[in-house]
Amino acid sequence: MKNLTTYYAFIVSLTGFLFGFDTVVISGANLPLKALWQTSDWFHGFYIMSVALWGTVIGALLGGIPCHFIGRKNTLFWIGVLFLVSAVGTALATDPYVFSVYRFVGGMAIGASSIAAPTYVSEISQAYKRGRQVGLYQINIVMGILVAYISNYLLQGVGGHNDWRWMLAAEIVPAIIYLAFILDIPESPRWLILKRKDEPAAQKVLKKITTGNIDPILWSIKCDSLRSKKMKLFSAKNRLPLLLAGIIAVFNQLSGINFILYYAPEIMEKAGFVTSSSLLGAVFIGCTNLVFTLIGMYLIDKTGRKQLMLIGSIGYIISLGLISYGFYDGASPLFILTSILIFIAAHGIGQGAVIWVFISEIFPNKVRAMGQSFGAGVHWGAAAMITLFGAVLIDNLAPSQIFLIFLGMMTLQLGFVWFIMPETKGVELEHLQNQLHKQKQPIQP
Repeated sequence: MKNLTTYYAFIVSLTGFLFGFDTVVISGANLPLKALWQTSDWFHGFYIMSVALWGTVIGALLGGIPCHFIGRKNTLFWIGVLFLVSAVGTALATDPYVFSVYRFVGGMAIGASSIAAPTYVSEISQAYKRGRQVGLYQINIVMGILVAYISNYLLQGVGGHNDWRWMLAAEIVPAIIYLAFILDIPESPRWLILKRKDEPAAQKVLKKITTGNIDPILWSIKCDSLRSKKMKLFSAKNRLPLLLAGIIAVFNQLSGINFILYYAPEIMEKAGFVTSSSLLGAVFIGCTNLVFTLIGMYLIDKTGRKQLMLIGSIGYIISLGLISYGFYDGASPLFILTSILIFIAAHGIGQGAVIWVFISEIFPNKVRAMGQSFGAGVHWGAAAMITLFGAVLIDNLAPSQIFLIFLGMMTLQLGFVWFIMPETKGVELEHLQNQLHKQKQPIQP
């Protein structure tokens, strides 16, 4: 029974793999598409590079609606369908406009997955291992990123000038595998009580996924459901969770993580690598991201969310300073790559490990999907803006200046984590809501 929750969490977290793969597979197609369609920097930045992220914003903002009304499981299934449609459509696209439509569809799937997956896993997990199990989603994101980088590297030159089509088509395989397994999971017991009022079905699921007596958990869910019957997301009671979710989401992108992931090969070329080496450098970025995310996931239920964010913030500041100095001083490509890898390590152990876990914990059951939608919407809105302007910034500002801006933002994040962010590890979801509403000081389990 212990393994069932891990099994269900792993299946659901495969949306994270599709998320990660879809997010950065475009990095391999970036330069070929720029050469093929000869569009302006603004056009390329919006229609080719950032349009998926605008789809992600829409998917994130609206993803809470199907989660709430048709259930977490059904929403997760349709997310897989969207990923599959996007992979097929972009691989066969004949012009930049058709391409952008299917990238937008993939973006909607990413945005919705960042609502449905963490929400579902947080609701089936026991408190003492919730961080690790929700964290499987993040591990799969970085695994998808790594596989996309490797896939792009291996597929360069395949099919001549159409190698970008093979890069994008590679996502079809994991999308089909995901769809084959997602029907095997049960619905969230908390949703069954909250929306369906189906206590017997919820009991059946809880018996499958919980060790020991389920009565206290069932009682807490029912009480929370009654207490929050008329609760709305944008209310005074939820002011603190909304503030926390919004701030951590914005800072996630103001670190520059998506800028580096999307433009990794181009950044590598500016650092002095040739094209094939720049794609290989992106593979090193993916490997580092995976290793340190795994470390973060191992520590998240031991040291807690806040401690990891403090470590990550300090790592951001150091590494961004090194990257900026390296570009300013004309340092060797190896120095710049090493500095970027330190940045990726700081992200993996900090923001990368924490963000989806933290946002999925801090909202009451009644509005969790909508709260997750709010946090993810802010996150993806910031990501879309960073990526939209990335194509212009990278051609109009010195790299040292760009990374210096990100350094300043991460100094502000360190202040937020130190003075405002609460600790949430080891607290049952229903108890956590009580503590958040009663105090604004860090929560001790």
